[in-house]
Amino acid sequence: MSEKIPKILVFDFGAQYAQLIARRVREANVYSEIVSHELSVDQVQEIDPSGIILSGGPKSVRIDGAPIIDPRIYELNIPILGICYGAQLIAQQLGGTVSQFDAGEYGRTTLNVIGGELLAGQPKEQDVWMSHFDCVTEVPEGFTVTASTQHAPAAAFESNRVHAVQYHPEVSHTEYGQKTIERWLDISGISRTWTMTSVIDEQISAIRQQVGTGRAICGLSGGVDSAVAAALVHKAIGSQLTCVFVDTGLMRKNEGEQVVETFQKTQGIELIHVRAEEEFFSKLKGITEPETKRKAIGELFIRIFERASGGIEDAHFLVQGTLYPDIIESGSKHAATIKSHHNVGGLPEDMEFELVEPLRSLFKDEVRAVGKELGLPDEIVYRQPFPGPGLGVRIIGEVTPDKVAILQEADFIVRDELEKAGLDREIWQSFAVLPDIRSVGVMGDERTYGYPCIIRAVTSEDAMTADWARIPYDVLESMSSRIINEVAGINRVVYDITSKPPGTIEWE
Repeated sequence: MSEKIPKILVFDFGAQYAQLIARRVREANVYSEIVSHELSVDQVQEIDPSGIILSGGPKSVRIDGAPIIDPRIYELNIPILGICYGAQLIAQQLGGTVSQFDAGEYGRTTLNVIGGELLAGQPKEQDVWMSHFDCVTEVPEGFTVTASTQHAPAAAFESNRVHAVQYHPEVSHTEYGQKTIERWLDISGISRTWTMTSVIDEQISAIRQQVGTGRAICGLSGGVDSAVAAALVHKAIGSQLTCVFVDTGLMRKNEGEQVVETFQKTQGIELIHVRAEEEFFSKLKGITEPETKRKAIGELFIRIFERASGGIEDAHFLVQGTLYPDIIESGSKHAATIKSHHNVGGLPEDMEFELVEPLRSLFKDEVRAVGKELGLPDEIVYRQPFPGPGLGVRIIGEVTPDKVAILQEADFIVRDELEKAGLDREIWQSFAVLPDIRSVGVMGDERTYGYPCIIRAVTSEDAMTADWARIPYDVLESMSSRIINEVAGINRVVYDITSKPPGTIEWE
């Protein structure tokens, strides 16, 4: 019988940092996942977590209808860590008092450590990141205050198996935040053994159990996610897997040929190359609304997969490189849909395949680590994220062959200049966008009326949040000059300096 893998549940109360909490726990080599705060005690018992973290949130625990957890969860003797709103909820539900104190605290704040096991060994005075107006003014019976700040008399408190901090240990601005999370895991007796090797072993077992003696097909998109998913499934079921690369006509310049050559050369997996450019352009004709566009692309993908698998006996399984951020962003009962991912919300309801998604619990950097562990070459593992719908969501408005050709050339120049400057590994994602507008320009003493090109480049850890990249001016100048001189149809270049949030990385 295999040993139970420790799992931490992060109860989400609408916190902007919920995903970051889950990441920090994983960085401490413990698997974690985000769940609704509405989980019942029976559901928690069924999942059988090794620990629970209650996230922050925008609400006040003192208002009617504020989100809570099933109070019986406290009786399960599962280690609990409350953060910000989560700390206040623990205090309120267990008999303490949450009040409006003399002032709130936002941003960097000085924490005074009094004692306790969670903060043992840390400096008596340290910087932490706060974001609260309410605070705990009286801790529940049996709890001890272990730290305070100027405007939070109980900035940390604890009892047997339950710990709480008013500040945010998950953000980098909190000096000893990661040490605090790791300390909580250790004093809770939670084994820190989750690694990419264990992920691979676990998924191989799960894939074999799901697919059995059947056959699976995998849609290669040209991105790292589908490549790693294919390699992982191939390791599990070998020749039972056939890869299908659908050349949509929406790939980056020369990428279709490169994907086929690289994958056949490095993996030795059976690969069917379907050229479907005309079908996709026909399907997208007249479509301008982003969600409709994404879903049209997703549906046609599946129809082509179904057609390509017609000659493959028992091909009832479709492998996809769905990641954890895809699941979160595509929405759920408790989360708004930011955008439908073609491999999550864009699938047709009457799809004939059963999905195999071995990466759906992983963040992007974890997927890259799995790829390296599986022996994939750097040219695949470190390829920039590329959306399943391809350039279709980087062309605002209707997608046409002419627009794709223009964008491919501009996009190539953006990436080429960053590579020449040695910045390609520092930047999470860089690309060009073609908007559905024209602007007046002057070229060769003549008036032009062409498309502007938008350059987008961001830095990120996992695509859940992102900051615009500070590309040196001389590199931007080279990009602009080359695009205008080498790409017919573009007469203006602009740089997008929007972070995520409030923007998304892609424009659609």
